[in-house]
Amino acid sequence: MPRLAALLISLYLLAGCATPSSKSDQLNSTLESYEATIRWGNFENATAFVDPDTLKDHPLTGIDLQRYQQVRVTGYTAQPPHPAGNNEISQMVEISLVNNNTQAARSVLDRQRWRYDEQRKRWLLVTGLPDITQH
Repeated sequence: MPRLAALLISLYLLAGCATPSSKSDQLNSTLESYEATIRWGNFENATAFVDPDTLKDHPLTGIDLQRYQQVRVTGYTAQPPHPAGNNEISQMVEISLVNNNTQAARSVLDRQRWRYDEQRKRWLLVTGLPDITQH
């Protein structure tokens, strides 16, 4: 019985120590999933990563969706994320695009800020979808 108690206490302590790592793992997984969604040009599905308050303040319009449909993503180069506050990170991403109509290539810089939402237990993109109208 004492061995079982010691084992359970050890497992409990290990689980407590794993929390920061799992949040970090979750961040990496979220960033990779978001990158894949953007690389495939699926901007409408990418809204699932955006903070609901951000979407409420800046809803995605039909014109926005049309703009996203006029480009093809050809590259996504992310710099490593760095802390930007309590439960927040910043990341700079260069997104390469080709206009489907003109075949003109260009790049935009996406300055992302992600926040860990304790209630939802997930990372949310606070800065919204990339602004592809940059010149």
